[in-house]
Amino acid sequence: MSLLDVRDLRVGFRLDRHSTNEALKGISFSVPHNATVALVGESGSGKSVASLAVMGLLDPAAAIVDPASSIRFDGRELLALDGKQRRALCGKDIAMIFQEPMSSLNPVFTVGAQIAEVLKLHMGMNRGQARRRTLELLEEVGIPDPAARIDGYPNELSGGQQQRVMIAMAVACEPRLLIADEPTTALDVTIQQQIMELLARLQRRRAMSVLFITHDLGLVAQIADHVVVMRRGEVREAGPAQQVLQQPADAYTRALLHCRPRLDARPWRLPVIADYLDGATPPPQPERRRGASPDDVPLLEVRNLSKHFMLRDGWWRQREFHAVKDVSFTLARGKTLGVVGESGSGKTTVGLTLLRLHQASGGSVLFDGRDLLSLSPRAFQAYKRRMQIVFQNPYASLNPRFTVGDILLEPMRIHRIGADDQARRAMAQALLEKVGLPASAMSRYPHAFSGGQRQRIAFARCLTLQPEILVCDESVSALDVSVQAQVLNLLQDLQDELGLSYIFISHDLAVVKYMADQVMVMKQGEVVELADADALYRNPQHPYTQALLAAIPRSG
Repeated sequence: MSLLDVRDLRVGFRLDRHSTNEALKGISFSVPHNATVALVGESGSGKSVASLAVMGLLDPAAAIVDPASSIRFDGRELLALDGKQRRALCGKDIAMIFQEPMSSLNPVFTVGAQIAEVLKLHMGMNRGQARRRTLELLEEVGIPDPAARIDGYPNELSGGQQQRVMIAMAVACEPRLLIADEPTTALDVTIQQQIMELLARLQRRRAMSVLFITHDLGLVAQIADHVVVMRRGEVREAGPAQQVLQQPADAYTRALLHCRPRLDARPWRLPVIADYLDGATPPPQPERRRGASPDDVPLLEVRNLSKHFMLRDGWWRQREFHAVKDVSFTLARGKTLGVVGESGSGKTTVGLTLLRLHQASGGSVLFDGRDLLSLSPRAFQAYKRRMQIVFQNPYASLNPRFTVGDILLEPMRIHRIGADDQARRAMAQALLEKVGLPASAMSRYPHAFSGGQRQRIAFARCLTLQPEILVCDESVSALDVSVQAQVLNLLQDLQDELGLSYIFISHDLAVVKYMADQVMVMKQGEVVELADADALYRNPQHPYTQALLAAIPRSG
């Protein structure tokens, strides 16, 4: 008998008094004792809904669970338990790690207090016992200097450390089943590798079962014994991990495996989900050549760029933090510079400083021979059109009170592009068509679009100003593999058609390999390696670059 058995689980969400949206359409899967099962699929496939149903965290006012559904944990029917019985079970025998630690950790309580609360509630420990056990847990999950960190607040920890605190909280009561919902999505590749190794180590040491929810098949190959592939509320394929990943039977599984950029090939266009769903295999694509050439025309020359911040150090003192230290590179017309490194390496600060969204502390940025950093605000206005940025989170970068039409027309009005609003509207509709959205999107608001569609709107907004350089700051990192492939194909098309130059900032090294002509590796504000993409990935010179490449998960 398996530890967890889900049978014919159907969950719907009320849209109004008369209609519901069926999120889960009778899914079934099992989690054996002391094994890891990966639940795989894109956003909207129902993965997280299934995990919340197991935990009893679905909102009863919005969610409807079919009475014929069954969720059995160690032979006990969870759907038959009342709220008190469910709470006693979930948190102790069944625990969950959520995707975004900053939204799961309470910012006004210390991390020690939040872990101790679980121990007091479920294990009956007193204050002293809970504190001692919390210190042991922080040490077990690899938090440096636990005695100092136990009284710290979540905002004082890095993203990887916050996720370690969430893991410590989840395993505090020795759960028999651990549910990990996209626990590494927003983390750098090296931190991701550390978290995956930590979970595997805890699973072996504590003989836990793990339900691991993800859309990254590279991680699945690394951690899972069994795989369940979901799409639109249904199970498309299930079986042993090696079989599913190496000999997928379902067209959707094959599509997920092939949409991700590969390190050993750079096809002219990435395949997308639709290319596989009719059962056909897309024809082989020619290879896209990348790299710098002596004939390349320099468009942007950055020399010794530096950026310092003053940070508070106690009540009265301040200290200088060197976020970017003497960064130099050249960007050619129509080429892509990939910028990689862990969080805190200075990648984003470089991009923001180039655009004067941060004031540089030193150096020069020559655009067509003119130093952008020495220009007056009035003189720099003309260059704002020529350099644009696409941010990581389209939810935060689009005004929710503006229609898409307003979002696209506003920059054209400010920079006086187009003869009148009628001409601007025609240009905006043409741009929407260029990024793969219908003209009818003009009258809709951002909330009516998916994450991938919002990112396309963000690209269209940048294109209204007819820029020559786009800074893409983690602009595809939050997207599912299929949507990511669509956006990367769009970027390639725009570069081929318009000759755009990209500064492509990312922690996803496979995506950078696919997009970049040259790659710049940053660590603690400094450039540690800069080379043609193929040469750098084939033969990295710096130990830090070697460590980054070694941490890339492989799906084979």
